[in-house]
Amino acid sequence: MNTKLNEEETKIKSYNKTVAELYKNEIEKNDLIIACNCNNEVKSLNYIPKENDKITFIDLLSRDGRRIYIRGLLYIMCMAFSKCYPEALLTVNYQLTNAMFCEVDNMKVTDEMMQKVSKKMKEIISRNLSIVKKEMSKEEAEEFYKKEKTLKGRLQLDNNQKEEVSLYFCEDYYNYFYGVMPISTGYINVFEIIKYNEGFLLRYPSKENPNKLENKSTSKKLFKTLEEYKDIHKLLNINTVYKLNKKIKEGKASEVVMLAESLHEKKIAEIADDIISKKNVKVVLIAGPSSSGKTTFAKRLGIQLKLNGLKPVTISVDNYFVERKNNPVDENGEYDFECLEAIDLKLFNNHLTTLLNGGKIKCPTFDFKRGTKIYKGETMQLADDEILVIEGIHCLNDKLTSAIPRDKKYKIYISALTVLNIDYYNRISTTDTRLIRRIVRDNNYRGYPALETLKIWDSVNKGENSHIFPFQEESDSMFNSSLVYEICVLKKYALPELEKIDSSHPEYAEAKRLYEFLKYFEDIDDSLVPKNSLIREFIGESVFEY
Repeated sequence: MNTKLNEEETKIKSYNKTVAELYKNEIEKNDLIIACNCNNEVKSLNYIPKENDKITFIDLLSRDGRRIYIRGLLYIMCMAFSKCYPEALLTVNYQLTNAMFCEVDNMKVTDEMMQKVSKKMKEIISRNLSIVKKEMSKEEAEEFYKKEKTLKGRLQLDNNQKEEVSLYFCEDYYNYFYGVMPISTGYINVFEIIKYNEGFLLRYPSKENPNKLENKSTSKKLFKTLEEYKDIHKLLNINTVYKLNKKIKEGKASEVVMLAESLHEKKIAEIADDIISKKNVKVVLIAGPSSSGKTTFAKRLGIQLKLNGLKPVTISVDNYFVERKNNPVDENGEYDFECLEAIDLKLFNNHLTTLLNGGKIKCPTFDFKRGTKIYKGETMQLADDEILVIEGIHCLNDKLTSAIPRDKKYKIYISALTVLNIDYYNRISTTDTRLIRRIVRDNNYRGYPALETLKIWDSVNKGENSHIFPFQEESDSMFNSSLVYEICVLKKYALPELEKIDSSHPEYAEAKRLYEFLKYFEDIDDSLVPKNSLIREFIGESVFEY
């Protein structure tokens, strides 16, 4: 939520004062405020506004506010480690349900370590220490890095499009974090740090309840999938953007692409083998959030199933919507096409049961303009060597296929679970990877500019949070559709589109953040991407028809 000030308040009359100083009373009254938005750009509360700047507050109920809170918490955690265990090689790996999974590469994580670090974090927070961003020229940065013998934020030196290098300082501690930071440690007050597997979880509140930690819940299957890919990337020595860029500069881009694509093919083959091993399976259900690459995955899985003697037959859930007059509406009175009740569950299950029993069905086609199912004479009947493959947002929810016995179903969760990090402290969001894919696809195939994609993204995420993520642990297999090299290919398509969004739009802050992020990556030419690659679903020239 962005808290707006009235027009009179936004007319800046005091010069050389920060937003925190100008609006001290307002900020003290609302303990959720953590940053500000100036002319549709995210700024620290230490920002000194200019005359006629339009200022709104960013609080913890907003997407940007949550990012800043997590960033500040990670900074404090890293600072506490540097005080308690200065020799620790700390790595921030990935997010797991309102928590960040981290590891210490050269030390065993113990409960005693967690207690010691937690105590130090609370001490740092209670002192309300200032966190100050310091910028230096690249020449100054070179001298600084030589003197300090550190790699923190060194990636900035290699970025030809950055003129300066920035680091955040808190007393004698410094580190690099990508993005705006809270202006002091006192803005962070709710967290927990606990041992988990061989590493630990840094837990934080949800966006909906920013003042308290929710019940502990971990996604064990998701964690296992992420660990599998992380280990492989470590073996390839490309677990950070710096190392990926180094490979590309050394002329090894083709090798990186082939290894990443081989990993996909191997995993798809393993899933197909697992389906075959379960003799009763007659329905494969695939679900995942937007821009996960579900369509290409389904086609490549179909090829692997054919190699095992099974012919995949697809059936589209989109043809089984209820009649428009019966479609549920949301809280705003608009038709909710994403809820489970928008599907004609009775007819859908009746047709599935008929097919699995060897019967024939009349296939409906949903006419979205008229809001009704129509029948064009198409029929379907499953042969003994055929298997149904169904893709849709509700496919992991057993209510969608309630009439089908569980042993006849095989559920697959697919998402671009990014394990590549900017550096050891700055992770790349899985959501960001999907958003960049979506921007490229929407522009290439749907004629939507990046601005339109950004406008609807929060709504898309809301639907995923309601209908997909709660059921991911019910899957039989998880497929990580991310490719370690993909942003190096996608960036050339996304950058020009993001650049079109100017500061007159509320989406400018998000566009600028993504634009600056993409500039960290070296380019990889499209010609190196195989024609059956999942990325072809977004950039084009795929061997598959969509």
